[in-house]
Amino acid sequence: MPSPLSSPPILPGRRPLSRRRLLAGLGSAAVGLTLVSCGRESTRKINFYNWDTYIGRTTLADFQADSGIRVVPSYFATNDELFAKLKAGNPGYDVIVPSNEFVTRMNTADMLMPLDMSAIPNFANIAPEFQQADYDTTPRHSVPYTWLVLGIGYRKSKVDGVPDSWKWLYDSDRYAGRIALLTEAADLIRIGAKYLGKSLNDVDAETTAQVAAMLTRQKPYIKTFHEDNGQELLLAGDIDLVLEYNGDIAQAMTDDSDIDFVVPKEGSLLNADTLAIPNGAPEPELAHQFINFLLDARVGKGIAETILYPTPNAAAKALMPASYRDNPVIFPTGPGMENSQWGRYEGPERQRLFEDAITRMRAA
Repeated sequence: MPSPLSSPPILPGRRPLSRRRLLAGLGSAAVGLTLVSCGRESTRKINFYNWDTYIGRTTLADFQADSGIRVVPSYFATNDELFAKLKAGNPGYDVIVPSNEFVTRMNTADMLMPLDMSAIPNFANIAPEFQQADYDTTPRHSVPYTWLVLGIGYRKSKVDGVPDSWKWLYDSDRYAGRIALLTEAADLIRIGAKYLGKSLNDVDAETTAQVAAMLTRQKPYIKTFHEDNGQELLLAGDIDLVLEYNGDIAQAMTDDSDIDFVVPKEGSLLNADTLAIPNGAPEPELAHQFINFLLDARVGKGIAETILYPTPNAAAKALMPASYRDNPVIFPTGPGMENSQWGRYEGPERQRLFEDAITRMRAA
């Protein structure tokens, strides 16, 4: 197995952090320092609403140096937070980073601007398999930024072989008290459906109840439901198995060689994070320019080597070392990936079904 990337991807002296964690104080301070250091003042600016720690170390400063346009970043912790902030009207954001299902949801609510693809020629750098998206059909309202897959992060010295089934998280007492699951209701129900041999889309009420009952039985063996900081729990030695994203575990592996990741054989949930322009953006022309910049090959390389999430940018990936391109955690293969599916947005009623089931499970 190729070794993990040898150089730390995050700011020196800091433990890796999930792209879904809100640490805006650190993020804005770091960005502010880089922008000041570039020494180019500008009255032109765009407002960028992103997940925290989800950009290259110098990306925003490089864009200002190249264009004279200042990027003002702010951060959200969940897609629900992003949606709620924009639902009542755009407060001034030019570029946002919604996940694939929320692209569909925001399109349905008429919250996204159609993109002028002629102003984004670097879209040609995106791998062909990511250039067509069921969640965002023509006219395009988004372009792919990263992709990700849920799996099991684990401590090799504490488990028996490779835990290549969701059984070890959902349906076994073997690792009692050493398991952590995500809090997101839809993820928990969908992964449970995959374990039961079903599709993770169109999960009906009967299957939802079946998964919730299984998790209720499993709950005494689960140490915690985490807010997408599973890699930190692994690094601290608090748990030995965790439901987490591949990019987060890839970050943790740079700090601890005893940590690994597997996509269980039953299959998992695939997601993408995207770049989009919300309706009411103050500077749509500059927003297109910024998106095109982010899809540049060398800029994409700087982003990928910082956050360690799999990039859909084929030109950027080609510039990366083999330790990234061939890393089986960043780019998993095998039966688990072959059985994985992209999630679809299926409306608020399905989401309420999942949330009610998990709320009752957690309270039981």
